[in-house]
Amino acid sequence: MMQRQSRLGARVAALAAAGAACLGLAAPAAQAEAWPARPVTVIVPFPAGGGTDAFARPLTAQLSKQLGKQFVIDNRGGAGGTVGASLAAKAAPDGYTLFIGGAHHAIAPSFYKKLDYDIERDFVPVTLIAQPPQVIVVNPAKVRAGTLAELVDFARKNPGKLNYGSAGNGSAHHLAGELFKLQTKTDIAHVPYKGAGPALSDLMAGQVDMMFDGLGSSAQHIRSGRIKALAVAASKRSAAFPNVPTAAEAGVANYDVSTWYALWAPKGTPREVVERLHAEVEKALNTPELKQIWLNNGSETPAYTPEQFGKFLHAEVARWAQVVQQSGATID
Repeated sequence: MMQRQSRLGARVAALAAAGAACLGLAAPAAQAEAWPARPVTVIVPFPAGGGTDAFARPLTAQLSKQLGKQFVIDNRGGAGGTVGASLAAKAAPDGYTLFIGGAHHAIAPSFYKKLDYDIERDFVPVTLIAQPPQVIVVNPAKVRAGTLAELVDFARKNPGKLNYGSAGNGSAHHLAGELFKLQTKTDIAHVPYKGAGPALSDLMAGQVDMMFDGLGSSAQHIRSGRIKALAVAASKRSAAFPNVPTAAEAGVANYDVSTWYALWAPKGTPREVVERLHAEVEKALNTPELKQIWLNNGSETPAYTPEQFGKFLHAEVARWAQVVQQSGATID
């Protein structure tokens, strides 16, 4: 009898242990299904009003609507977007801190000698959210060139006289300018700012002559006539600005640069959360509201899986490393 009770007790204990193990396995799944249970912070590593905001704010508003929890933007500008990236890389990988960066962050690894994060190793790629082409814009009151060819001709005859504003040293705007100078054999002075928003404000105020800007942040000012678009740095014209020629059509071949924007999560974020986030972003990007905003900002709606975006990022890091080396661009 005692022996039978002992065996029965052992069986009950084993079943209890198995049940506890099952509950333990179920816990992460339950937590993943519950995400988001509270507001989500989205770090944008540039001041408000720039190209990143032009896409990040409509996207986070739509995600808030879809998921019933607020997605709150936290603008953390500085050092070409690397300050905000560093903060995001160190955030808890629980799905409640995300990061929206862009082409700048593919440039930073070859531009900055010391970074306390690695954009490929310390983040989980979620997806590309927008890919507007760069646009070459000038202040029409300061730069009388009516075409890109006229601008290049003036710059060659007057080395160092023109200047261009950027979102900061190492930003996509900066390297787009350096690439342009390499391809056109011109000397145009670089004036770095702490974000595209401040640079654009000074361009419109006449403090700088021109910019190599993402079409997303320049679009409304091109339409208002406060700045003039000479060319888009893409293989085809923008549907939003069909009258603006491509750089190749305007005389500068193979000048193809996009100021793309993307969404990352800190390394270690649960796969279930990343997959849910990717699905929700894809759903948001395909709403009529966001499709129209993207079109107005000169961007098509990209469709990248996390894996595809990871490969795209790796190729961009290699591409910009070559431009940094050839141009000799430095942080100073």
